[in-house]
Amino acid sequence: MSSSINQTAGMPGSAQEITPEVNSFRWRMLILGVVCMIMIANLQYGWTLFVLPLHQLHGWAVADIQFSFALFIALETWVTPLDGWIADSLGPKWGPRVVMGAGGLMVAGGWGINSVANSLTALYIGGALTGFGAGAVYATAVGNATKWFADRRGLATGLTAAGFGAGAALTVIPIRMVLHSSGVGAAFLTFGLIQGGVILIASQFIRAPFQGELPPPPKKNANHASARSYTSGEMLRTPVFWVLYLLFLLMAAGGLIAAGNMGSIAKAYGVADMPTLFGAGALAVGLIFANIMNGIARPLFGSIGDKIGHTNTMALSFGLGAIAYFMMTILGSNPWGFVLSIGLIFVCWGQIFSLFPAFCTDLFGPKYATTNLSFLYTSKGAAGFLVPIAAYIVAQTHNWTNILLLTTGINVVAVILVWLVLKPAEAHYHASQDKMEGAAAE
Repeated sequence: MSSSINQTAGMPGSAQEITPEVNSFRWRMLILGVVCMIMIANLQYGWTLFVLPLHQLHGWAVADIQFSFALFIALETWVTPLDGWIADSLGPKWGPRVVMGAGGLMVAGGWGINSVANSLTALYIGGALTGFGAGAVYATAVGNATKWFADRRGLATGLTAAGFGAGAALTVIPIRMVLHSSGVGAAFLTFGLIQGGVILIASQFIRAPFQGELPPPPKKNANHASARSYTSGEMLRTPVFWVLYLLFLLMAAGGLIAAGNMGSIAKAYGVADMPTLFGAGALAVGLIFANIMNGIARPLFGSIGDKIGHTNTMALSFGLGAIAYFMMTILGSNPWGFVLSIGLIFVCWGQIFSLFPAFCTDLFGPKYATTNLSFLYTSKGAAGFLVPIAAYIVAQTHNWTNILLLTTGINVVAVILVWLVLKPAEAHYHASQDKMEGAAAE
């Protein structure tokens, strides 16, 4: 870190514009965060590759195996307010390093336990530990992005979240190769050590911006950014936060069901091993395509949200998501139809991880952003428990179509909620805050 950055840091109001040196430095911080996010991508998006091999190896029911995934999602999200509080409390220099470094150790340990798990209890312990680690990395990386890029929050959070969304595309084929050649245990252990090790190293070079290092966010913007930072307690008392929370839960549910059961969906439609690109099965190609589309969606919709407003972009993407889920019910039995549909599903789902953090930070300010975003992110944990429920329903009905139609309906309801509830709640919130700030200035 250069001396000029040190001199600027800690001097309130000293930075009137982002200097080229500081701008370069913040992009390095963003890239390091993206690298760490790539390393936790497999924990969620690569999980579907392990489900059927675990079922075949141990004879465990798929719904029981998927409870480990639900546990991972819950603990990845529900403990993040503590992760965020620790990161914010330890300060910009040590907070991100300590929290993300610990996350790397837990990621390695969790998949290490999975590699030797001979009981569902051990699998659940591994899933829980991995969830703790992934949450520490995710919450801190996204919180850091919103702090460094007040002027381009949608793009920055989108790029950071893209690492999580697209990272698994890099390792789908290697994981499948290790699974086929060496088995479940070797795949868990190998990739657990690689992922955890990279996170531990990269996180030691990350920090948040010091006070006064960056100028305030621009006032003329498609999104109304709060001039004041609100504590988590203040945020939790606002109705607009809970509307945002409900929408996040609804959108997360559909995407998690698709992510956790992609293999089962492909098998149910009879296309898992049907050849597509270069003779590869539809499931393998669909996994890669879905992860790439998931990654592209996050900075794409984030940058669109910076230009036309986050709520308008939410309505657009939720509507496209309804079309995507419905397409799967029509085209899923065709191998290329399956690939196309799953890609569009992940395009329309991935945006929640850029739009929602950016919108939340615009509403409630950057100072406590890591903690505040962690509270919002807990809704994903609640949504995660719908994954084994969906698997159980399908096991009884032997039909994925009804679940996909349900997610189609959820997306339609979400569009209605954006226009009829979220936008009015946002307008009322900003009007009340402007009135309070105006009274305080008198």
